[in-house]
Amino acid sequence: MAVAIAMIAASITPTSGVAQDMEFNVEETGQPPAPPAEGPPSEALANALRLYQQERYQEAAVQFQRVVEGETQDAAANVQKAQFFLGKCLYHLRYYQSALAIFDEIGQMGAGHLYFDQTLQWLAQLASQLPEPAGIIEKVGRYGVDQLDQFNTTETAELYNELLYIMGRYKYDQQEFEEANELFGRVATDSSFFIKAKFFEGISHIRMRRARPAIASFRSIVEAIDEGNVEGVEDEERMNNLAWISLARLYYTAANSTDPETGERAIDGRLLGQAVEAWNTVDQGSEYWLDALFESSWAFFLADEFSRALGNVHTIFSPYFEDAYYPEAIVLKAVTFFVNCQFDNALAMIGKFHEMFDPVRQELEAKLAQFEDNTQFFEFLTKVRAGEANLSPNIRGVVATALSDRTLLRNIEYVNVLEAEEARLAEAPAELQNSSLGARVLQDVAVAKSFAVDQTGDLARARYNRLIDELANQANQVDTVELEIVTAQRGQLDQELQQQMTAAQRTGGGDVEVDEEHQLWPFDGEYWRDELGFYRQQVTNQCGR
Repeated sequence: MAVAIAMIAASITPTSGVAQDMEFNVEETGQPPAPPAEGPPSEALANALRLYQQERYQEAAVQFQRVVEGETQDAAANVQKAQFFLGKCLYHLRYYQSALAIFDEIGQMGAGHLYFDQTLQWLAQLASQLPEPAGIIEKVGRYGVDQLDQFNTTETAELYNELLYIMGRYKYDQQEFEEANELFGRVATDSSFFIKAKFFEGISHIRMRRARPAIASFRSIVEAIDEGNVEGVEDEERMNNLAWISLARLYYTAANSTDPETGERAIDGRLLGQAVEAWNTVDQGSEYWLDALFESSWAFFLADEFSRALGNVHTIFSPYFEDAYYPEAIVLKAVTFFVNCQFDNALAMIGKFHEMFDPVRQELEAKLAQFEDNTQFFEFLTKVRAGEANLSPNIRGVVATALSDRTLLRNIEYVNVLEAEEARLAEAPAELQNSSLGARVLQDVAVAKSFAVDQTGDLARARYNRLIDELANQANQVDTVELEIVTAQRGQLDQELQQQMTAAQRTGGGDVEVDEEHQLWPFDGEYWRDELGFYRQQVTNQCGR
């Protein structure tokens, strides 16, 4: 029943929209020119190259496409050159998905393509235009780490840092955490990618069960933001709060230990205090504040500070957060009343949980059964996001919350980007629309969109199913508390629970204490916004009475 501490990287830090919009060509990056083509270029290729230099990208792209299709009978090396420049033309025309498809074809050929090395920088540039679900991280992963060094120059320093981060993400996705952290560690401290690299470095350490270096990584984020050492970081405040809540979860986990010989659980009060301090640092205006408030409630529970634990729950259920969804808060209240031998109140919380959430789970399951495939579920998702889904008030807010995590939103963004490219092509001159290049762009976008819709629908369905599973698990938790109450009333509690109840009675953690900095104001049913997070609820221990 402890607070969930799992940390899913992909819901937290998108690649899309973060990189600076860089404009460069091969010469500007210090790249050596490609090997000379075999034989003279055809008239179409020569004309296309001339049009490209004149920045007449649409006309050039149509000619490059003729070469790529084999219409001009150019030698293989010339065809590869046309393919590479076609990708660049499409990028400049903002047909990013088609540009990505072409650069992906080049990447699949590896060193067999004359422009394989030069394509790497364009993949990095596309990462600033297309959301992460476009799969650019995987495509960069085809390159060797040593190939990044060609960009380690003063002129291309930020491109180099971006590629280090992207390659690190690829290694992370492959669960090669040591290699990932080596790359993350090479990102310059003044780079706009430093904060994101440090965050994934911290998560990598967690995956390797290394608490101390993970703490160091997250603290370096806080320090860099506080000192203003980096520029161009997307949403600094969010990253700062995310670092603090990550630190809190680390301290909370480290504070809970089990003796391998006796199996007894031990709580480190110092680490638990550090966890609470980190949670309290999360900004009240942050999207993570309610999570921090609730998660710290479990820390207060473990510290037998029951008045503070239930005070936080009291804040969560205030009318200021009508859309908040924390069924586990009812579980926490039931457990708190139970360990203080307030069995009637515990049973009341158990009844309240089933009254509130059993109908929600049943309705969620009934709604899920209406969708046969991922495409239908994607359509349902878009209606939920637009507020047009046919949902009862009983589950409307619950579903909207479950289907609004950042990973899912990035997938929706990708579909929107593809639809925007479709619309752009529909408004393009007839010469482009009616050409084989226009047909290719349309096909590239259509295939990517079909895949993206299916992937997004599948992801949304998984989020929806997880919501149902979590409700079922929490129902099992409150039912377990009910069983323990029956056992306690029979005087058959196990030793650990008896010790916890005795400790609660001894510490008096349910008492509300007032010092010179606080005043006691009995709650009269009216919430005050400036008191949110400071409420306390008296919990009288009735064990032994």
